[in-house]
Amino acid sequence: MHDSNPDYSAIAERIKAWGRELGFQQVGISGLDLESHGEHLQRWLAAGYHGEMDYMGAHGSKRWRPEELVPGTLRVISLRMDYLPGDTQMAKVLGEPQKAYVSRYALGRDYHKLIRKRLQQLAERIQQEVGTFGYRAFVDSAPVLEKAVGEQAGLGWIGKNTLLLNRKAGSYFFLGELFTDLPLPVDEAHGTEHCGRCTACLDICPTNAFIGPYVLDARRCISYLTIELKGPIPEDLRAGMGNRVFGCDDCQMVCPWNRFARPTEQGDFQPRHGLDNAELAELFLWSEEEFLSRTEGSPLRRAGYERWLRNLAVGLGNAPSSIPVIEALKARREYPSELVREHVEWALRRHGVDL
Repeated sequence: MHDSNPDYSAIAERIKAWGRELGFQQVGISGLDLESHGEHLQRWLAAGYHGEMDYMGAHGSKRWRPEELVPGTLRVISLRMDYLPGDTQMAKVLGEPQKAYVSRYALGRDYHKLIRKRLQQLAERIQQEVGTFGYRAFVDSAPVLEKAVGEQAGLGWIGKNTLLLNRKAGSYFFLGELFTDLPLPVDEAHGTEHCGRCTACLDICPTNAFIGPYVLDARRCISYLTIELKGPIPEDLRAGMGNRVFGCDDCQMVCPWNRFARPTEQGDFQPRHGLDNAELAELFLWSEEEFLSRTEGSPLRRAGYERWLRNLAVGLGNAPSSIPVIEALKARREYPSELVREHVEWALRRHGVDL
């Protein structure tokens, strides 16, 4: 049971301090009014911009009404954790088309476990203070409009690229939430957005995935194509993917606010297995066993081996013609998966190799 007369303002301040001690850069507390975000989501779903991500519409209003998802919820504690490794030379790798570009969030260990564990530790710390209380922790794992919640909690504003932006930290951070039944004082929502007339993110998108400011057609987004899409990548979008084989950071890289992004101190988010500077041809020749061992505990597992090969085949098709590139593709011509073979054949045709 809760203390009969706790000082919730003092508890809220302590929660923020404990969150920072646990490695979060910022902690905010919001109420539950996300109706305008729910309306935006419904319009987006009705337009079909979610593609194969049926889960985006699967939970109805629970997504924007936290009290329906977890009955008894009064507040959401929203936390952000920076993930950008030190000097990952993003532009350099993108400018070397024979290299594989992996989205910076996916270079290290999968963030879900780390953040969930820290959220659990925070909940236990709160429990020591107030006694048993109702809570549930979420990390990108349930129908939660986490960017909307983060905006409500004062962590930033949703930018034209649909990401949560922070004036002091840019957008290279993960979000996590604790739904709680504690009546904590709420932080002021981030009322103003600071994108102004800037359209750098909309203009840079390699596949023209933005319908306009704040509206992303996921079906054209390289992150969706390389991670979520199960089947073939539409041919008209392949050339635009360049060497991006898992996710895409272009709309973050050009955002002026990311000048203020700070390198993470979390060892778990540092690049593993040289994935920040690997050759496409070298990765394409990984056996399934190598893929599984080198992606253990990594977000890359989300794509699975077959789609990893599909993505790399597109990258190889876009790479400059060279013996290693063509030999790598030829080595997979007879691969058992039709999905992989089709992308390999497309790539070989790009290099003028007769099939």
